[in-house]
Amino acid sequence: MRRKVKSSSYEMDMCHGPIFSKVIVFALPLMLSGVLQLLFNAADIIVVGQYVGSTALAAVGATGSLTNLLLNLLMGLSVGSNVVVARFYGARDDEKVSQAVHTSILISVICGVVMVFIGVFLAEPLLIMMGTPENVLDGAAQYMRIYFAGVPVIMLYNFGSAVLRAVGDTKRPMYFLILAGVANVVMNLIFVIVFHMGVAGVALATVISQGIAAVLVLICLLRANGSIRLYFHRLKLHKEVLIEMVKVGLPAGLQGMLFNVSNVLI
Repeated sequence: MRRKVKSSSYEMDMCHGPIFSKVIVFALPLMLSGVLQLLFNAADIIVVGQYVGSTALAAVGATGSLTNLLLNLLMGLSVGSNVVVARFYGARDDEKVSQAVHTSILISVICGVVMVFIGVFLAEPLLIMMGTPENVLDGAAQYMRIYFAGVPVIMLYNFGSAVLRAVGDTKRPMYFLILAGVANVVMNLIFVIVFHMGVAGVALATVISQGIAAVLVLICLLRANGSIRLYFHRLKLHKEVLIEMVKVGLPAGLQGMLFNVSNVLI
């Protein structure tokens, strides 16, 4: 099956025309999106530090390296998804693009659910292994449990945005993160100052705001007109496509994990 029409005005043809300007237009939203994702945890730390206290600040800060360590493997798989979708899209193989899209979304849900159980049930044992002080252990474990309960939507956003970026659309994932970031800050302040929820409040705000971004990405895929359009009834793990994703994504994920191993040890 060959692609005849462009599925979205946000897509970018990187195969024709001057490449330098396109790389800049493509890369700037991508870099900003990376910065925005880092600011979610930073916003949590700032709010609890200002309005809750040093113990809550330490509780949230203690989880950063550990959550990144556990999630980076899955983030690497989303890189594999991005590469595979882009490869088939560039080859104009719409059937393989569709298989890659549906495999990506399904694997994001599966991995997200697995991480819920790992994060919720192993949060406290892992924090103890890190030597987390007793006075912040309960708060840190609570933050991790709530955060990991929302990992499926975090994975859905990352894999969904990887699909959009594979066809040159880096702007909409960035817009969605900006909206989610603003929502995160507002909900942080409401949950902490108004409802006095402390650590649980900032964790819940992070999960809800990430959920907003995930829903917006999902809507984009459901409404797409081209080969990246998502159909729930077509969700399936296509073996050949999945193998290609793992070949690319697993080394990327392991590399990301290795950087965080040192931070966890420290």
